[in-house]
Amino acid sequence: MIKKINSIYIVGMGALGLLYGSTILDKNPEIKLKFLMDENRFQKYGDQEVICNGTARTFPAVSSKHAHPVDLILIAVKYNDLADAAELIRPCVGPDTIIMSVLNGISSEEYLGSLYGMEHMIFTVAQGMDAMKFGNQFHYSNMGKLHIGIVTPAQQQNLNSVSTFFDEFQIPYYIEADIRYRIWSKFMLNVGVNQTCMVYGTTYSGVLQKGEANTMMISAMREVIAVGNAEGIALSEKDINQYIEILRTLAPDNLPSMAQDRINQKPSEVEMFAGTVIQLALKHQIYVPVNEYFYDKVQEIESSYKG
Repeated sequence: MIKKINSIYIVGMGALGLLYGSTILDKNPEIKLKFLMDENRFQKYGDQEVICNGTARTFPAVSSKHAHPVDLILIAVKYNDLADAAELIRPCVGPDTIIMSVLNGISSEEYLGSLYGMEHMIFTVAQGMDAMKFGNQFHYSNMGKLHIGIVTPAQQQNLNSVSTFFDEFQIPYYIEADIRYRIWSKFMLNVGVNQTCMVYGTTYSGVLQKGEANTMMISAMREVIAVGNAEGIALSEKDINQYIEILRTLAPDNLPSMAQDRINQKPSEVEMFAGTVIQLALKHQIYVPVNEYFYDKVQEIESSYKG
């Protein structure tokens, strides 16, 4: 029997959290969905108005002081906030709670699983969306798709529940036979497009045009292929070509998250991108000069932020 998902907490009111929160509530405004916040954020942002694709709306929120176990928790924060989010959900994880993370990178599921048990996890990759958030302005034109999968048979029942839920709410998804490969493939893309757009101050269309930015993006992705292969992940040039085609489907003037961070003058996820590549390269004695350049350049950019 498939357990029905009736209650949901979303942690993170950024672009992805709002994308999925608004989509679910649009389909069923009565569903028990709330954005989970610590008490300070709840007092500051709990009733904040957000302009979603031009329409003003507010979203239901709850302080962690009043939280309780739910059927599904969606973690949609930045990498730098993962540890705090993991602690925030502690009173919300019951015996049957499903946890999904739409964070970039290759490690959030393993980290959350180490705290709460891998049987709670559904491995997830958010792919193909072009959602952006600046201040209280949220916009997207392409919802993309959630790629989901499991790494142990103990997760199968939860996968059935999630896929049934996605069918009901018409959330695009795809069940991956090898979810670790998909996670690494998306990591390869993000290492290239996120860092390049931030460092060169450009958009999706800017990195797709022939020139220095495009060359650097492709080179950064090739370095991920090298370290991924050393880690036993069968990435190849074919994956670069496939993801370049995905980039062409996004709104050309939109920006990935790290480029948005530069505009908002917020700390980026460079440690998760170039930092991870550099660490794995040292482990396997692989030369990764482009990611080393991006790492240093992003540090330089962030040190120039006022305040």
